[in-house]
Amino acid sequence: MSEKQPIIVIDRETGKEFEETVLGEKWIRWAYQDSSSSLIEKLLFRSAALSKVMGWYYDSSLSTGKIQSAIDELNIDTAEFADPQASFASFNEFFIRHLKKDARPYDSDANGIVSPADGRVLVFPKLDEDTFVPVKGHPFSIRKMLPGISERYIGGALAIVRLCPADYHRYHFPCAGEIVDAKGLQGAYHSVNPIALGAGPDVFGENKRSYTLIETEAAGTMCYVEVGAFGVGSIVNTKTSGRVEKMDEKGYFKFGGSTVVVVFEPGTVNFSEDLVANSAAGKETLVKVGQPFATIA
Repeated sequence: MSEKQPIIVIDRETGKEFEETVLGEKWIRWAYQDSSSSLIEKLLFRSAALSKVMGWYYDSSLSTGKIQSAIDELNIDTAEFADPQASFASFNEFFIRHLKKDARPYDSDANGIVSPADGRVLVFPKLDEDTFVPVKGHPFSIRKMLPGISERYIGGALAIVRLCPADYHRYHFPCAGEIVDAKGLQGAYHSVNPIALGAGPDVFGENKRSYTLIETEAAGTMCYVEVGAFGVGSIVNTKTSGRVEKMDEKGYFKFGGSTVVVVFEPGTVNFSEDLVANSAAGKETLVKVGQPFATIA
C-alpha cells in the first residue's frame, strides 16, 4: 500500500492550513491504493448497489444514533442549524439540514459570483484545451464529463467544490440567470476524495452526474454539474426550471462525499485571487457558500 499522505486544506477565513478528517479513510485507501483490492474496488465503487443500501440505511430511523458521533468527530457547528438536532428522524435529515438564514451571508452585487456550496475549492482560470487536473489527480476531460455540450467550454474556466461529510450539503446558484437545459448521466460511484483522484479513476467522466445550463445575465451560459460519489443516496435538484436568483437553493446531496463543478465559457469570469493562488500551489481552499468566488470579466 502507498505511504499515507495527509490531505492538507487552507481555511479561507483564517489563512491557516489544516489536515482534513476523512470518514472511512482506511477503507478508501484500501480500495484505491492497495494492489490487492482491484476486484473489490470494481464491485463496490462501480456498482450502485452498495450506495443504494447505504442510502436506505441513512434514510431510516436506525441511523439516528450516528448523528452525535458525526457531529463530535467532524466538529460540526450545531449553532448554525435551523432546526433542533432532536428533530432529525434519520441521519439523512441531519445531513441535508437547513441552516439559519443569517448563517451564510453573501454579496448581492450583480458583478460578483459567489461560491455555490460549502467545500474545498480548486479553480482553473483557463483550461488547457479541455483538460483539468485536480490535486494529486490525473488529467480529466471536459469532453468526457459533458458529452454533447462540451465544445462551448473548451478553453474556458472551471471550478471544483468538493463537499465532505462535515459540510452543509445543500448547494445554491452562484449568480442570477435562466435555466435553459438539464440532464442526468448514469455512471459509477467512485469516491471524490483526493485519495481516489490520485489513484486514477475518471471521477468526473465516469461517475453518475447531472448538469444544468444556466443562461446568466453577463457571464455567458454557465454549466453547473453535480457529481455523485460512493455512499451518496441521491442527487436531489429542487429547482429545475425557470428564473433563478443568486443564492437560491438548487438542490442537495444525501449522505456521502460529493462535488459541484461549475464551468464557464472562455473570457467570461475571473476567479478570486486567493483561490487562483492556492490552486496554482496545488492546495484546496475551504470556502463557504455565498462567499466571493469570481467576478464577471
